[in-house]
Amino acid sequence: MHLTHNTIKDAVAKAMADKGKRKFKQTLEMAINFRGLDLKKPENRFNLDIALPNGRGKEIKILVFADGQMASEAKKAGVEVMSSEDIGRLAKDPKQLKKVAKESEFLADPKLMVVIGKQLGGMLGKIGRLPKPLLGDTKQAVETAKRTVRVATKGKYLPVVHAPVGTEDMDIEKIAENVEAVYDKVKNKAGEHNIKSVYVKLSMGKPVKIE
Repeated sequence: MHLTHNTIKDAVAKAMADKGKRKFKQTLEMAINFRGLDLKKPENRFNLDIALPNGRGKEIKILVFADGQMASEAKKAGVEVMSSEDIGRLAKDPKQLKKVAKESEFLADPKLMVVIGKQLGGMLGKIGRLPKPLLGDTKQAVETAKRTVRVATKGKYLPVVHAPVGTEDMDIEKIAENVEAVYDKVKNKAGEHNIKSVYVKLSMGKPVKIE
């Protein structure tokens, strides 16, 4: 299935026209449906982190697991930091861990990944919230994480993936560029011939097919 920028933009505009008046800011989501792709085979499943060129349209809370210099750099970048000692405390408090995981995206010093895996991996793995290793410049890594979405195979390996690509108050052109970025990454993984259809919709709106 081949999408053009104009067909994507037209579908986004149509979906945005359906926003009505809500008491909250709606998210624009996209869904990509597959055919002929056996997602029961591990090599066909999706677990992609995709940085949206124009961000997600809302503030994303980032939490960094780190000690020492990296912890200091993360604090300077304006994000919450948890130390290696905090990891042990969270492991003993599943309720707090669940709350933190619901509210935040995680980054971690690569040196702590093994500890996090052993102590928190059971729960975070189940909900797809394992931290990404923090590599390179800390401030840049934090900014990238804020505009990154994860596209992953879920549940009973249904032939579809979803991703948030913006919010109702974003510019249509910028959302279209975000949609293209996600589509291109998924297409490269799945193969264009395995993509059956693509839809966009607001949280409370009707799905609009990109044609």
